[in-house]
Amino acid sequence: MAKAKTVWYCTSCGNEYPQFLGKCPACGEWNTLKEMEIAPSTAGGKGSRSRGGIVSGEARKPLRLNEIDFRNEERLSLGMAEVDRLLGGGIVPGSLVLIGGEPGIGKSTLSLQIPLANPRLRTLYVSGEESAKQVKMRAERLAAGIADGKQKQDEAEGISIFCETLIEDIIAEAEQSKPDLMIVDSVQTMYSAAIDSTPGSVSQIKEVAAMLLRFAKKSGIPVILIGHITKDGYIAGPKILEHIVDAVLQFEGENRGSYRILRSIKNRFGSTSEIAVFEMTGAGLREVANPSELLIPMHEAGLSGTAICATLDGTRPLLFEVQALVSSAVYGTAQRSATGFDTRRLNMLLAVLEKRAGFHLAAKDVFLNMAGGLKVSDPAADLAVVCAVLSSNFDFALPGDVCFAGEVGLSGEIRPVAQCERRISEAARLGFKKVFVSAFEKLGPVRENGTGAEGSASSGVNGIRVVKVADVPELVKKLFK
Repeated sequence: MAKAKTVWYCTSCGNEYPQFLGKCPACGEWNTLKEMEIAPSTAGGKGSRSRGGIVSGEARKPLRLNEIDFRNEERLSLGMAEVDRLLGGGIVPGSLVLIGGEPGIGKSTLSLQIPLANPRLRTLYVSGEESAKQVKMRAERLAAGIADGKQKQDEAEGISIFCETLIEDIIAEAEQSKPDLMIVDSVQTMYSAAIDSTPGSVSQIKEVAAMLLRFAKKSGIPVILIGHITKDGYIAGPKILEHIVDAVLQFEGENRGSYRILRSIKNRFGSTSEIAVFEMTGAGLREVANPSELLIPMHEAGLSGTAICATLDGTRPLLFEVQALVSSAVYGTAQRSATGFDTRRLNMLLAVLEKRAGFHLAAKDVFLNMAGGLKVSDPAADLAVVCAVLSSNFDFALPGDVCFAGEVGLSGEIRPVAQCERRISEAARLGFKKVFVSAFEKLGPVRENGTGAEGSASSGVNGIRVVKVADVPELVKKLFK
């Protein structure tokens, strides 16, 4: 009998080494190597460990590039327009999609809502965390929230629930039933009998993912995997898991908030610059086709400390409200607090206002909040943050039909931002009358809107007045005059 071989796997990147190392040479992480035994080789000369890949007979035969035809490849619609758009027009047959997110964010809800939204799609739902009764209870709640006058029996007619964690039995059932779609919740609970380790370990996740990849490519059945994430925000398991799958979708949002963002991290069949926005309700996730209408102010006009920002998340323009509160410091040291915005960048913007514009904010508390529970990293939000802070400091309410898009530099200049015309078009579509941008912004052909108080620095684009400002002092003169 052959002797078992021992290797060391990195839990961060998935690379293997013949001996223990304190630091992984591939990813540079410390103390991430775990020991694992590899089963002896079989008669075929290969061990039980699998590297994955396409193993069907057709894939082994070389094909000329001009002989391959992909134009007749039809994608499967999942019944949810936002998810289909995120995947590039629907899910590709034979693809492997990984959806990751924090506990309680709505991964299982989304995975069950997908087959309920398209009852004509025969779906095999594999649950490794819940019993069949638990899945049925959740399906009843979600089915009640799906409109279009469908009957609950019709909505769940094509869904089969299979509560199993042994991957060999799951693939055997899928090969026998031949569904149109298979959903596995979750990959960390699955295990293979060929690997002698606990479910969720590095070796088990690699083996399960490789077996599901071979099954998907050989049968043409798309597979959706649900994955957990670690406390650092990364998908649990080896990094090779994200390399194996065809698409990685990250579910983001605050558990206490109502909005969720499904972001494309990797997509071999579409763009990675797309997001889908959902609202968590009592009947499940509701697609938000136009998030800007929900994120703009929902209060009475005339309140100080608020400004509308025209940001860009991926390729989708979003307009949301920036809220600021400036008050005299009660204690010796002024407080700086930001929700959904980088606190260090807030301190930088306050220092620019202090040094370049002459506003004394060092002895005042400044609190900043991005409405809707959003986390904003777009530098175009700088201009709206500055205006919201100044509005609260002066106790001067900004007009409700004005929005901002610009980056603030350390010398107080307003810098241009990417795809400014798309931001302006979105603001015009939502009824805004004026937008402040950088004076160095190079816009396309515009229609001059006369020489008003702003002079030649103003122009009209799609019915909205574009006001160009070069620095913060000029912004203050035009906005708070």
